[in-house]
Amino acid sequence: MHDRDTRTPDKSAHLPTGPDTEIAILAGGCFWCVEAVFRELHGVLQVESGYCGGTRETADYQQVCAGYTDHAEAVRISYDPRQIRYEDLLTVFFSIAHDPTQKDRQGNDRGRQYRSVIFYGDERQHAAAAATISQLTRERVFKDPIVTEVVAASPFYPAEAYHNNYAACHPDQPYVAHVAAPKVTKLRQYFAHMLRRAPLS
Repeated sequence: MHDRDTRTPDKSAHLPTGPDTEIAILAGGCFWCVEAVFRELHGVLQVESGYCGGTRETADYQQVCAGYTDHAEAVRISYDPRQIRYEDLLTVFFSIAHDPTQKDRQGNDRGRQYRSVIFYGDERQHAAAAATISQLTRERVFKDPIVTEVVAASPFYPAEAYHNNYAACHPDQPYVAHVAAPKVTKLRQYFAHMLRRAPLS
């Protein structure tokens, strides 16, 4: 489990908007790790850590991390569908960002707040998520069953400001070094063709 921080949360959100921007909300364990992976991808405009699945009143790190809420630690990804498809995001989600066969946990992080979830925004995303899971299951990509939940998106609440881009800003933090960094290394090895040319600001 990651270190806690009691600083005052910043709930502001400044998402890119426009006709060529779409949103994906994914949860797969610690949002530091998931965010670090998706920030690397070409066509991704912004990745924001936050909480999804619970109420506004319980959307804060200490309550979520303690398992007192219905929230999952999640990331909200703004992307340009002309440069990267929703299906591409799902490929990275299942193959790099987390282990979709772990129920209510990721590694040593245990609790429903670390569950695997695709929060779909419309029926197209719903269909894409279901098709991806069906294909992975049919091809027996994973030894154990996929336990990823596919549910309609509920309100997303941005996490406290210090969580944003946490892995890149704290590379020597033990959790980042041992859990998040290896995921980024694996992404760069297997999905080099999908990487952005310049760091995401």
